[in-house]
Amino acid sequence: MRTLIYIIGICLTMTLVAHGQEPKTSELYKTIAKMDSIYFNAYNTCDMVKQAEIYDEDLEFYHDMGGLSTNKQDILKSIEENICGKVTRELVPESIEVYPIPGFGALEMAKHKFHNKEEPNAESRPSKFIVLWKETDNGWKISRVVSLH
Repeated sequence: MRTLIYIIGICLTMTLVAHGQEPKTSELYKTIAKMDSIYFNAYNTCDMVKQAEIYDEDLEFYHDMGGLSTNKQDILKSIEENICGKVTRELVPESIEVYPIPGFGALEMAKHKFHNKEEPNAESRPSKFIVLWKETDNGWKISRVVSLH
């Protein structure tokens, strides 16, 4: 698993260096930041319909603790059973970086913190994540996720 994440990281780094980070004033940056906000509002409020709408059918979710998940319905079920009403996500301000992926969409890298409502005094440490956003005829979709804790 670590080897796969390492290889993905190398490939992404090569792509990012070739294309460069989007300025925060660009339309692409604003679009991806907005999509991040829309998705995580749905995540925090347990809007499973909106989450399902945003996830691509060909979803791959790499989690450094849980491994690889490729079944969209299983991922949604896990969120509904383990996250809804229990955990909320907070984006670390000013941490979003956006990189164009020509012919596909964009890559978002940022940091976020999770707050466990069942352990309100637990310290929440920022963790990194990467999302590959796919631009489709039906809007922007989350295609790939790498979640590191």
